[in-house]
This record gives sequence, C-alpha cells and structure tokens, in this order.
Amino acid sequence: MNDFQAIADRVEIEALRGEFTDAAMMRDRRRLASLFTPDGALRMPNIPVEQIGREEIVAGGERLQSQWDFFVQNTHPGTIQLDGDTATGRAYIQELARTLDGRQGLNYAVYHDRYQRTEEGWKFAERVYEVRYLDTSPLAGTAPRAAQGSGTNPADATATPAPAASFTEPATAGQLERVAAALRANGFAAEILDDAAEARARIKDLIPEGAGVLTGASETLRLSGIDEDINSGGQYDAIKPRILAIDRATGADEIRRLVAGPDYVVNSVAAVTETGSLVLASGSGSQLPANAGGAAHAVWIVGAQKVVPDLSTALRRIEEHALPLENARAQAVYGVPSAVNRLLILNAEPRPGRGTVLLLREAIGY
Repeated sequence: MNDFQAIADRVEIEALRGEFTDAAMMRDRRRLASLFTPDGALRMPNIPVEQIGREEIVAGGERLQSQWDFFVQNTHPGTIQLDGDTATGRAYIQELARTLDGRQGLNYAVYHDRYQRTEEGWKFAERVYEVRYLDTSPLAGTAPRAAQGSGTNPADATATPAPAASFTEPATAGQLERVAAALRANGFAAEILDDAAEARARIKDLIPEGAGVLTGASETLRLSGIDEDINSGGQYDAIKPRILAIDRATGADEIRRLVAGPDYVVNSVAAVTETGSLVLASGSGSQLPANAGGAAHAVWIVGAQKVVPDLSTALRRIEEHALPLENARAQAVYGVPSAVNRLLILNAEPRPGRGTVLLLREAIGY
C-alpha cells in the first residue's frame, strides 16, 4: 500500500466515525446502520446491548432513542491501524444524556473498532463500547423544548413544539408506514386499515368467539361501535358487563382479578410514536395491567391523529390534548375531574404474536 492510499484510508475511516456521531445525534438510525457491514455488530456490554446486522441496529437504536429526553455525544480522534482491506482502531467519547424516566449522567467511553473495506467504502465490522468513567449526578442543564422533534431532520433543532391543534391532524401515509415498520421491529403485529369500520370487522377475525374480552375506557372503541359489539353482541365472554354487575364494596378483589388477566384486552392508546412505542394514560390504572402483559392477547385500535415523533411529544399530547377532552367527559358523566395518575409505555412486545396494533388512516377518538 502506498503512502497516498494509507492517507486516503485514514481520512475515510475518520469520516466514517464522524458520520456515526452525526447519525446518533440526529437520531437517524437507518443512516447509522448503513455505516456497518451487513453482518456488522454494535456491542455495548455495560447496558447490556448486542445488535448484529443492520436491522437489529435500527430496531435496537430506535428503542433506545425513544427513551431520551436529550443526548449529546462528542467523538475525539483515536488510533487507526491499517492492514490491507481491514483495520482496527479506537475513538474516544464524551456523552451527556437524560432519559424520560429521569436517568441521567455524564460518561467518558472508548469505542474499540474493527473496519472493513467494501465496495461502498470503509464500514464498521464491529464497534464495542467501553465506559471508562460514569457520573450519574443530576445534570444542571436542560434540553430546550425547541429541540424535542424527531431529531432525524436538521430543521428539528430550531423547530418550535407542535401546537395542540396539530394533535388532531391525521398522519401521512409515509408516517403510518414508518410507525408500522417500527412496531413490527419492536415485536408487535401492525396493520394499516382505512377506517374504524374496517377495524370493527377485523376484530372479529382476530378474536375467537367465546373468548374473554376486556374493553378499555376508550372513545375510539365507543365511536367505532367496537365497544358495543364486544359487550352487547353476545359473541364473547365480555368482562365489562360482568364487572358492572358486581358490588364494588364487596367484590373489589373479584373485579381486580377479572380486569388483570383476560384472554383479550381491546383498547386504544393516547399516542403512538414513530419509533414504535405505545403510550396509555389512566386515572385509576385499573385496566393497565391487562395492557401491560396480564392479558394473553392485546389489540389496540389507533386513529391516525395519534401518531407523534417521539415519547416527549407523546407526553405533551396527553397533557395538552387528550387530558382536557377526557376531563370534560369525566365531569359530564361522573361529576369528577380526570387526571393522568398512571402512565404505561410499551416500547416493545417480548411475546411475539401477543400484541396487535390496528393503525387507521382516519382520525377517531382523542
């Protein structure tokens, strides 16, 4: 190898490492995964995470990024050792991060790399992340709310938060396809349907006759007619009518057991993210266990207006849009205000085949 080729290789590998940091900061996992060979590996033993192949890198990264409030990574040049069409090297990392559940910290780390020359240029064959210093003390700074977009577009860095009115606008066809793909990567079954009428018919295919079915307190189910089909149609062992017939003062334990572990739970969500997470909000939390995993099977019907870029926007949608509407309904029906006392975030479905999301092209519900 001549000196000029060695210089060119080093420049290209350094550019590859810079591209990795940029893709991570911009939350562009597709671009980040494309920097690896098809069977390349990203390993982070301290988390622990091991992602093999580009699709795993995309799916795993989206799950991780959906938890961020903010994340900053600075990469500093390290060593590169060339060996023909392969190379090894190290890059040095400083990171600041805070997740939506409050975990935060500063760390210094090392990427131990293997590189491979390909027809598309140099790629990562392997990146192994080793933390050398970790400080989990509370961070003094905050992320400007203007930076809380999807992060995949540089314009997000200066975009202002979406007004509440935008939470009523149906997602585009492209957004729905991205959501469906992300949900499938996270272990959910996902289907895109035209409207609530199609979802109403699809429910009959998904749930066998005679199954025990719990329906959530959902305007989507009420407006679509699905709630009435399940609870009044006679086709299923409907849990809700049984609960309503039990004296709440003497039968609280029986009610709790009925709602916690039905054969099927059918519900909607407050928001679904483009990274493939479902977010449910509740005042009492009584129906969340079935959605979380207590039910053997779950079906969620989601109107197109509930698609949001990320979890931080999902939480804003709940507070700014869904809660005021539910509060007005609760005051009219029950004479008491509503509140977001419980939140359930489903980032992935570890039991393949358990959870099905029916994404609608129309807006329905809150």
